[in-house]
Amino acid sequence: MTRLTALLLAGAASAAALATPAAAQQKAPLTILRIIDADRYDPVRSTATAAAEVVYMLADTLVTVDFDMKTIKPGLAESWTVSPDGKTYSFKLRKGVKFCDGRPMTPDDVVYSLKRWIDPAIKSPVAFRAGPVKDIRAEGDTVIYELKEPYSDLLFQLALSFASVVDKDTVEKLGQNFGVQGFNGTGPYCWVKWTPRQELVLKKNPYYDWGPPIYKNPKPQIDEIVWKVIPESNTLMAAIQAKQADVTYYMPYIALDTMQRMPGMTVQRQENYIYDVFMGFKVDKPVSKDKAIREAVNMAVDKQAIAKAIFFGKGTALPSLLNPAVLDYDKDTVAKMPKHDPAAAAKLLDEAGWKPGADGIREKDGQKATFTVYGIRNDINPRISEAMQADLRKIGIDMKIQLWDATVAWGKLATQEFDAFYMSYPYVTATEALNLYFASRQVPTPNRMNWKDPKTDELLKTAATAVDAQKRKEAIGAVQMQLTDANVWVPLASQPLWVVAGDRVEGVRAHGIYGAGLYKGLDIKLKR
Repeated sequence: MTRLTALLLAGAASAAALATPAAAQQKAPLTILRIIDADRYDPVRSTATAAAEVVYMLADTLVTVDFDMKTIKPGLAESWTVSPDGKTYSFKLRKGVKFCDGRPMTPDDVVYSLKRWIDPAIKSPVAFRAGPVKDIRAEGDTVIYELKEPYSDLLFQLALSFASVVDKDTVEKLGQNFGVQGFNGTGPYCWVKWTPRQELVLKKNPYYDWGPPIYKNPKPQIDEIVWKVIPESNTLMAAIQAKQADVTYYMPYIALDTMQRMPGMTVQRQENYIYDVFMGFKVDKPVSKDKAIREAVNMAVDKQAIAKAIFFGKGTALPSLLNPAVLDYDKDTVAKMPKHDPAAAAKLLDEAGWKPGADGIREKDGQKATFTVYGIRNDINPRISEAMQADLRKIGIDMKIQLWDATVAWGKLATQEFDAFYMSYPYVTATEALNLYFASRQVPTPNRMNWKDPKTDELLKTAATAVDAQKRKEAIGAVQMQLTDANVWVPLASQPLWVVAGDRVEGVRAHGIYGAGLYKGLDIKLKR
């Protein structure tokens, strides 16, 4: 408590700029705090969680995902059917939907938006998520999504922000500046203005009354929302504590227990949230290509201690390659995952020919057991890397750390300069996660491991094209087992989602799809 008080006091001076008189606060918009901004807010051009969390409020998708993160519900499509061969999806569109400028949405708008997602000229970094598209067309009030082969993850991918419906005229008018200088979607809130790295202002869509059935009220209840960026976590914490903002899900984990005890504060966790942290190895680098090194690292790192220390008791150490909550998780991989045992790790290295040198760092055939890890400089990576570095030094492995600011990190992570990397990522199904990171076609990014394996590709395709759920589960389970045995990743922790709201707000419920804690923001009201 003493440490937290000191942090709050330290941040108070910086937070003072947010302060407003009490009377003015009552008339203020809903203010949501976060620590990072997006590069842009064009659904098909950004992979950033910071983009998705806003785009979900600006635009809609054909289908939505319930709070359990497993159940698909209606969105812009009120119903849909799938052909017996799994290749054709027919979406019957909801009537009465309007864009923020008042223009009625048509089936052609949906077709345009989905085709833009996969347009080679756009070069969308997430086009692969749309699946093997043969054709997308409108037939009356129905959109036909035709595939070259079955794609078992399609509905989940169509619920992500990348598949949002946008206005063609606005896109063509703004060009590369769509999602930078303006936006026109069918979402519950409309674009007002964006000041990069500072704030993004939204206003209520006056026409919106078609919110997904996961909410009690299909209409937005807030007139104006401000997404405000405060990169320094102590300042963010102080602002919420001083009631100078309303909601955040970027609260430092150290503060959560105190926030729960504060009168008027609501603190809730999304139990079904999946946002995992791992370190991945390039499997073709001089040191990390050795399976014994990768396995020893998995054994030497104290994941339980890291989860406890980094997330202050709020995170969970990952017991396996994937999160146990994910669809098609293979629980048998837990037994195959190396357990924390530094002594056994040292013995494994000895047997593999990695002998301690004069400086304590192991060597084999003239090669030092040294590797370099890249990552994004954020709230958790510096502490994770320091803890891992210390654990590995004890068994004679030297891990060098290079963390980059988010503005340059993604470019660095697309190179071949490093041996290992840190990543945090959201996902909904096992097939989605492993196709994203381990398919050969995804080299060099996001398959930064350079993992190219025919068996993996075959199993991933079997899972992705399966019409039968059991066949999909068996295939993707086999991939999980294969990759666990290869120790390509060091699964570290499941990052929790906690939403903190002040006493002006009611109706907040944590969601978390693709990291978006508030999703559509419906059901949220201001008491004054």
